Amino acid sequence: MSSDNINENNNNEYYDNAYNANAYNDDTNYSEHSDSDNIDDAIDINDTDNIVDTTYDLIDIIDYENIEYEKEYIIHSNANQSGTRIDKFISDRIPDLSRSYIQKLIKDQYVLINKAPVKSNYKINNLENVSIIFPKPKAIDIKPENIPLNIVYEDSDLLIINKPKGMVVHPAPGHYSGTMVNALMYHCKDELSGINGICRPGIVHRIDKDTTGLLIVCKNDRSHNNIALQLKDHSITRTYNALVHNNIIDNAGTVNKPIARGTVDRKKMAVNPAGKEAVTHYSVLERYSYKNKSYTYIKCNLETGRTHQIRVHMSSINHPLVGDTIYGYNSNRQPFVTEGQMLHAKTIGFIHPSTNKYIEFDSKLPDYFERILNILSATIQ
Repeated sequence: MSSDNINENNNNEYYDNAYNANAYNDDTNYSEHSDSDNIDDAIDINDTDNIVDTTYDLIDIIDYENIEYEKEYIIHSNANQSGTRIDKFISDRIPDLSRSYIQKLIKDQYVLINKAPVKSNYKINNLENVSIIFPKPKAIDIKPENIPLNIVYEDSDLLIINKPKGMVVHPAPGHYSGTMVNALMYHCKDELSGINGICRPGIVHRIDKDTTGLLIVCKNDRSHNNIALQLKDHSITRTYNALVHNNIIDNAGTVNKPIARGTVDRKKMAVNPAGKEAVTHYSVLERYSYKNKSYTYIKCNLETGRTHQIRVHMSSINHPLVGDTIYGYNSNRQPFVTEGQMLHAKTIGFIHPSTNKYIEFDSKLPDYFERILNILSATIQ
């Protein structure tokens, strides 16, 4: 898990920047975006479009989560991009990369035009082929830390963790310690799957830093592959509870809208017809009126697991999550101090990789969530 004689200021340059938004929203950037580490299931097993773009579509051209290191990728420019600086062109086409990381790639001659290196102020001409080679990121020494974990279940194959608000799932730029992975390394020692690399041992899916609730952690590669396949097949039960703004009139409904990166803010997600399929089923648990405003307590079942799916979908139907200042109202319009969106991964169920039997786990709402619901419930006549 460690690397000898690591110089954190130099050897980690590629690691720090390459994991920009993915290593945690991946919640994107993390130092560049106020919603640092806020991603729902950012390791989206379904998002596997790692082919080179030939359609000139600026959305999800290359999914950095699936990049192969030391392999040449070619991106084609079109007439509309003529005159665009090379660093901006790459940033638009691979939005998970920070601008500083792109600048370093160019400086180290990993970006080529017609097989020749270019400078960062180079401007794209019509119909040029831009070649990019991603160097292997330097290893970083992730330390085990004695951080308490709320372990709901554990056996030789996996754990179920109830993640608290504010805890980042795995190390990423700006969050090398204090993460759930640091705690897992202390608790499990070397008994964690290694498929997702040294920075994400055991992690098969994740939730936002400010989302609470249940996560599956795998102890070996066999169970990891098994759970990943169930995620890909949409067969895992994932139920979230949320408090949203405004009154939802229907008792139940489905939001079936594709999601992609935003065309204005590339570090946010948005409903987009060119995006990937995203389906959220919701049902109303309770309706409230508080200080002349309406709120609805809902349960959401995920059919897919796109980045920020529930937050984007509910905002798209005029019911943003309470506390979500990224996809919802600004802090002046939030009725409570919540430190992020009121979203809790309450239930998770799946086929156990060894027993082949369905198991399901449920969790209590966090105290702050219960306290706010109690305040709202007191207003019901």
